[in-house]
Amino acid sequence: MDRRDITIVIPAYNEENGIENVLNSIQKLGGDYKLLVVDDGSTDNTYEVVKKTGIDIIRHKNNKGYGAALKTGLRNANTNVVLFIDGDGQHDSADVERIAEHMDEYDMVVGARNKNSEISLLRRPGKKILAITANYLSGHHIPDLNSGFRAIKKDKAMEFMHILPNTFSFTTTITLAFLKSGYDIKYVPIQTVKRVGSSKIKPFRDGFRFIMLIIRTITLFEPLKVFLPVSALLFVSGFIYLIHDLYLHNISDTSILLIISSIIIFFFGILADQISNIRRGN
Repeated sequence: MDRRDITIVIPAYNEENGIENVLNSIQKLGGDYKLLVVDDGSTDNTYEVVKKTGIDIIRHKNNKGYGAALKTGLRNANTNVVLFIDGDGQHDSADVERIAEHMDEYDMVVGARNKNSEISLLRRPGKKILAITANYLSGHHIPDLNSGFRAIKKDKAMEFMHILPNTFSFTTTITLAFLKSGYDIKYVPIQTVKRVGSSKIKPFRDGFRFIMLIIRTITLFEPLKVFLPVSALLFVSGFIYLIHDLYLHNISDTSILLIISSIIIFFFGILADQISNIRRGN
């Protein structure tokens, strides 16, 4: 992959203490990578630190969210490939080369954090739950669902701009969207280190949001993955209740309600699946 065809986008929100080192390490790689920093309404000196380096920077007037910064980078990149790397120093800039080299063959290349990567103990259980949920609903093994270090074909990413959120869920959504659309994805093992400054992710607040987003995204592409298990659970529960009621010679409203609900949800799933196929032009 020609370096001149790659724009490295660095989202930054209050990263004045780490952003300069990140930029310097990328520049030491040499070559003709295009660099673009998106300052997401920082309230510290992030903008001034980047500005003095001479690197291109776009500034949001207010804090719109991590995903919004990535979308701004995508829209303003004038290359075929966009590579995202965080501005907090947790990623090794040397891995840029390892990720970029695969972009001739793949639509997206993700830096998948290995087991030795720096991830807080508080976030590990939530990350595991998210991975299990995403693997089941997507039907794929996903080594790293929401890594912020990845390269992507711009034209493919722009197809999903209307469903990509402005929050940290951007990376989760685009991973699932690419998988369910059949695009080629490669995972390259990387190791992250402790970031400079404090994380903007709140495990308890954002964990439930991530799970709901996974369900919503899969529903857009393969609704039966969501509707069928719910329908089956209600039907089995209703059938067990019905057998119990027949044994007691007294059929209750509960068993009938559960079975009818399962049938209704099943047909809602069929309808949602047809709408999904029509939307995608299948």
